[in-house]
Amino acid sequence: MADGTTESANGRHGVLFDVDGTLVDSNYQHTLAWWQAFRRFGHDVPAAEIHRAIGMGGDKLVEHLLGDDRDADQDDELDATHGAIFSSYWPGLRAFAGAADLVRRCADDGLTVVLASSASEQELGVLRGIIDADASISAATSSSDAENSKPSPDILQAALDAGGLEAENAVFIGDSVWDVLAASELKIPTIGLASGGTSEAELRDAGAVEVYKDIRALLDAFDDGALHALASSSSSADHP
Repeated sequence: MADGTTESANGRHGVLFDVDGTLVDSNYQHTLAWWQAFRRFGHDVPAAEIHRAIGMGGDKLVEHLLGDDRDADQDDELDATHGAIFSSYWPGLRAFAGAADLVRRCADDGLTVVLASSASEQELGVLRGIIDADASISAATSSSDAENSKPSPDILQAALDAGGLEAENAVFIGDSVWDVLAASELKIPTIGLASGGTSEAELRDAGAVEVYKDIRALLDAFDDGALHALASSSSSADHP
């Protein structure tokens, strides 16, 4: 279950963070885990196609890649197999350079920080340890908090609720087209990061309001971008 407050937003401003491929360098490990899972069930899916689907929820990813002709009874087993294989990569996962600095900068500037993750609660705990900025994180979601996975917006709505935020007072930071599409359903502007392997052009075409090469580039431009504007709006609301 999501942690954090569920009280009325009362003008609170905040930032929602995707985790995999955004704060933690894990997209290619996910790709390999899915590739191996598909192979175990007799499906030869090219890794490049899998990578382009990373960011979707597991159920949507399987349907997207295997289509309607698949044996849908295998979907849960495929997802579980992917999760088991991915867990073998946990010890080698690393946060992107500057990930903790960005989370802390947002919190220090008065923004409520929420991790909008669809990972299992166990996996989320591992990812939070890798990010190493828990004191600046107000709330987080896991897979149990959303009925429908991305590109459906359910997990982002759950993240808003967990942080006591309204969509008009939030910005989402993600790395995939599916992140941008999910946020657009709630009219939340998305800052895209190309660190997950999706190009700047694809993120912009999907509707990202800003795109940066990586977290360091976003930090360098912080004072001129959407995060600073959001933090300034929060400060103005607190001190009319």
